[in-house]
Amino acid sequence: SPQAASAPAPDFAMEDAEGATVRLSQFEGAPVVLNFWASTCGPCQSEMPGFQAAYEQHGDEVRFVMVDIPGFNGETVERAQRFLEESGYTFPAFYDAKGEASRAYGLTSIPRTYFIDAQGDIVATGAGALSEQALQQGLAKIL
Repeated sequence: SPQAASAPAPDFAMEDAEGATVRLSQFEGAPVVLNFWASTCGPCQSEMPGFQAAYEQHGDEVRFVMVDIPGFNGETVERAQRFLEESGYTFPAFYDAKGEASRAYGLTSIPRTYFIDAQGDIVATGAGALSEQALQQGLAKIL
């Protein structure tokens, strides 16, 4: 289950599907689920249905920031977008095109999930694929 944490969420710039720059700090004021993933990562793929269900359930009150890591095991933006489309996922996807997120969060493996409260503080974090139960536990901490 998600580990308790308490630290300001490091800010970074990412790109949306259109290539526009978005900063994590733009979402402050709402709770955020921040997830790092790649379509070339099996554990990432395995937790996606749970994230999609959580997005459908809580997408009005929680910002889902699903950040793809291009370059992970040959991941590309095109490959990621094709995976999302073919799988029918509708949660918002972003791309760590310049590697800023990976550096800011010291990513050594994915998937990684951070539960960030409306004040911009990380209150829980999960390494590896989260079960739907663990995802709900994390959400409960920021809702």
